[in-house]
Amino acid sequence: MRRKSNRSSGDQNAELDMTPMLDIVFIMLIFFIVTSSSVKESGLEVNRPQAASAEKKEQAHIIVAISPTGEIWIDKHVVDIRAVRANVARLHAENPLGSVVITADRETKTHVLVSVMDQIRLAGITNASIATEAGEP
Repeated sequence: MRRKSNRSSGDQNAELDMTPMLDIVFIMLIFFIVTSSSVKESGLEVNRPQAASAEKKEQAHIIVAISPTGEIWIDKHVVDIRAVRANVARLHAENPLGSVVITADRETKTHVLVSVMDQIRLAGITNASIATEAGEP
């Protein structure tokens, strides 16, 4: 017994419709773009000092953190004081409208904080803020 094979109709059905897969890929792409955050994190958690005049800042795009031991963190990396100016200038060039916030631990030495502020000002940014927590000083 011989089976009939109809190859001409089989070739027509061999194509796959890629439209649903492309739709899913584009939806996932849009989801990841919308949910991603453009905020640069410092990579260090600090205990900020309290201040009665603390104001809430909506978003800081460049965060410079200073640990109690004097380590400076920018963009999840430890940075030497001499490299703060270049790193802040680079991040500010990526987002010129972004603000700079310094999050220093309450145990941080003042000279380290002043040095970081000086490097940020030398990078051309005059409106850097120091992060504090609301409360009594």
